[in-house]
Order: sequence, then structure tokens, then C-alpha cells
Amino acid sequence: MSPLQTNLSCGTSFDFDELQWVANIRRTIEADQLEDDSEISGCIFSVPKPLMSNHPDSYTPHQLSLGPYHYSRLELHEMDRYKLSAAKRCQKLLQGLKFQDLVEQLMKLEFKIRACYSKYLNINGQTLAWMMAIDASFLIEYLQVSALSDPEMLSKVPSGMSHLFDYFRRKSIHDAILRDIVMLENQIPLFILRKVLEFQLLSLESAEEMLYSMLRGSCKELSPFKTVESSSGVKVSDHAHLLDFLYNIIVPKVEESLEIPEEVKDDSKASQDNEESSVDSNYIKQPLIEIWKILLNQKIGPASFLNKLLKSAPCEVIIKLPWKTFLNLLGFGTVNQPNASSESQSFGSSFHQPLLVEEITIPSVSQLSKCGVRFVPTNGSISTINFDKKTCTLYLPRISLDVNSDVVLRNLVAYEASNSSGPMVFTRYTELMNGIIDSAEDAKMLREKGIILSHSTNDEEVANMWNGMSRSIRLTKVPFLDTVIQDVNNYHDGQFKVKVEMFMKLYVFGSWKFLTLVAAILLLLITSLQAFCSVYDCVRLFHFQ
Repeated sequence: MSPLQTNLSCGTSFDFDELQWVANIRRTIEADQLEDDSEISGCIFSVPKPLMSNHPDSYTPHQLSLGPYHYSRLELHEMDRYKLSAAKRCQKLLQGLKFQDLVEQLMKLEFKIRACYSKYLNINGQTLAWMMAIDASFLIEYLQVSALSDPEMLSKVPSGMSHLFDYFRRKSIHDAILRDIVMLENQIPLFILRKVLEFQLLSLESAEEMLYSMLRGSCKELSPFKTVESSSGVKVSDHAHLLDFLYNIIVPKVEESLEIPEEVKDDSKASQDNEESSVDSNYIKQPLIEIWKILLNQKIGPASFLNKLLKSAPCEVIIKLPWKTFLNLLGFGTVNQPNASSESQSFGSSFHQPLLVEEITIPSVSQLSKCGVRFVPTNGSISTINFDKKTCTLYLPRISLDVNSDVVLRNLVAYEASNSSGPMVFTRYTELMNGIIDSAEDAKMLREKGIILSHSTNDEEVANMWNGMSRSIRLTKVPFLDTVIQDVNNYHDGQFKVKVEMFMKLYVFGSWKFLTLVAAILLLLITSLQAFCSVYDCVRLFHFQ
């Protein structure tokens, strides 16, 4: 999206200023850097409405506003005094320059800054430059404080930051600010942070190195996976903002795979289900038919009596009655094809409905454990997920959950949904965890195995977090995760006790209305036969010897 397109695009209504609009258009067209900036696309997005409506508190800052999306919220202005203090300390580090010089330098990057935001920014260029300079000064100081656990950063922290360390390292305040700076709508471009550090250090290389160390230290604290992907050779310029940096060191690179349209997926799945259901039905019906034929060939006994009874005139009249019409009138028109989608969803892919957007279909941890599946933690990220068919072992990465994890995970999903054009790897991972964790018991089992490391949340809260986590924007295919899901389902469905359970649910519990009707009809027929035989001599009437 070009700067001109960014300035003209508007998702919400605003007071239209004709003179300001003309001035912006003129400056945009006459800008010398327009040709370079035209290649910049939006990287700081608004949270998609389906995600925002599902859990708005995870995407709306509560303490700190960074950037233009939430700057007008009065309840966030309490942090302005800390921002101004950070700006004053930044001015002392500008090597004889004034803070105004930094602002003027950022004003030259106005169109590049605007192009980074996908939503229309109804503020003038000078206001935007001052906002970025002040917010960047504060964020740099906070990232330095947050990264103090990194030994490499101890020697690079300014001496005047001891009061910030005492304030920001308070647990409640630190967690609240940490949650706010990781939110998708609260991001500012990293090239602005690099520009501020360049003014302070008078070296682009030193600014790049220092910013990279700060981001690495902060992301180690933010990342739920304590072992992140290797980022050797990665530059700050390769990333758009803090959340993008965190996403790229967590999520492995996966080659894009073609997505299957939902309609085609539904049709193929439905046809597969029908074929498998008919095969399973034939396995049950065929032996019963053979046994019935053997009984009918007998000359004596109950089978002979039933054979003659069925060939009698009263029974022929009963059999020829329009039973299909009666069943339709009673609401049992489709009883011969029971629908047990909701009841058999967790009992194997043979009876699965097409995949839902909200949750994939996979047995829970407790169900898999009953079938002999072992759960083993790995010291890696999402790329280490694997299912070993020989040992029936599901390998899952260790994930550390705290009070910030819910916000971090949700905003990573929101960023991936807004920015990714390929496979949504992280979203698929959250769907996998959502699928295998159905209750506190499942969360407890994973915690005991060392896969979930929960420091400040109980098992019930962990289960609720995962069950409310994923509300995907679109369906996607992630080859290595889809293979794991399919292998787990195939192993689970192949167990004998699972097959018996599936059969009982589908053909017994799923058909209870039909079986109740059949039992009532049989009871009526037997009662009628008993009354008939009490009046007439059945032995003489049917010529039994």
C-alpha cells in the first residue's frame, strides 16, 4: 500500500478537513522518497473483529498507549509523565543535539510511518512525529529494563535508570506494561527505535546491535517457549515491530501449501464418511442375514413357525402398510441414517464432520492416554511436534504459562491472521492444544508430564484459556501439524474398544428414537398376535403339526 493510498483509506468516519487533505496530497506527491515508500505495506493492523469481539480485553491496552491507534484514550494518559521523563533523558543522550532535531528527522519519515499502519491516521505530520519520538524513547528505556536479565545488557543501561528499574520491576506494574507492549494495535515500527538509538550512539551499526540485544532479552521473557528458533544472521531491519520479532523467533518457517476450498473439503469428507459408514454397516448386517437364512432353512422349531407366520395373510397386510409415510409423519423420516455428529465427534475420524473453524477434531489427552498414547515434552518450539507411530508417543514442546500468556498467545494469533498469506502455523498449534485439552483433567495430565509449566494459574484456568483461545479467521493447512493430527486420529480409531464405543454411539445411542419406535411396534404386534391366538386356534389355523 502506497502512502497516498494509506492517507486516502479510511475505515471509520472522521471530520473532513479539505485544506488539510489538499496539503497532505501535495506533500505526498512532491515527496522525494515516494518511490521507495511505495513498496512499504501495512504491518501494524487493527485486530480482526471476530477476535476482538471474542475477548476484547486481550487486545485493548489498559496502562500504556504506544502509537496512534489508542493515543486519544484519556484513561491511558496517566503514563504520559513517564513518557516525558523518558524523552528528557533521551535528550541528554543525543550528543549535543536537541529532542527537536530528532522530531524533525522523524517528520521526514512521515509517509514511511503512515504506510506502516493499515488504518487511516487522522493526525497531522508534526503530531505524528512528536508522538513517535516520545513513545520510542519510553519503549527503548522499558526494553532496556526488561532485558536486564540478559548479562550483555547490564553494561549498556544508562546510569539514570535506577528509579525505572525499581518501578517497572514491580510485578503487577511490570506485567501490565508487558501485556500492553505486546498487543497488536500498540506497536510502533522498529526503524523508529533504531533511528532514536542512532541519534544517541552516532552509529547505525551500534544502534542495530543494541536494539537487537534488547529485543532478544525482552522476547525471552515474553515467549511461552523458553527455547526459541535460531535467529543467527537476522537483522532488526528484517522485522517490522516487537510483535513481529517475537512471532518470527517462535514460529518455524513453513513452505506455503495450497488450501482446499471448504466446499470441496466438505463434499470429499461427506462422501468418505458415507462410504465408511456403509462398510461398517455391512459388517454388522451380513452375518445377521446369513444366520437368518440358516434358521429359515430349518423345517422345525421357532424358525419354521416364524416363516409360516410371516407368510400368513394378516402379516402380509401389516408388512404392506405404508410404514415410510407413517415414519415421516412421526418425524422419523431419516432414522435409517442416524446423525451422530455431535455425539461421536470425539470418537474417530470415520464419523467426523468437516473440520470446524473453531476447533479441530482430535481426541482429548485423557482419551488418548486410555488408548496407550504417551506424551513426551521437547525442548523446542512448534517445529518439534511429532507423533511416533511405533512407540505411540506424541511429542509436544514445553510451554510456560503465566498471567501474560493469554494476551501474548492471542495477539500472536491476531497478528498471524492479519499478516500471514501462507499457512497459519501458530493458529494451528493453538487449535491442536484446544482440541486435546477439554477439561482440567487434561491440563493436569500435561502439567504432570512437564509439557505445560504453569506458575500462576491452576489447571481449570489453563483449560479455559486453551478452550477459548482459537477462533480462526480462515481454514488453513499446515502440512506437518496436519500429518500429526491425522496419525493420532488413525491410531485412536484403530483401537478395538474405540470401535465398539463408536458403534454403540452411532447405531444404538444415536438411534434411540428409531429403536424405541421399533420396540413399540414389536410389542404391539406380539400383543395383537397373543389376542389373535386367544380367539382362534393358531395351531389348527396355520396347520402346524
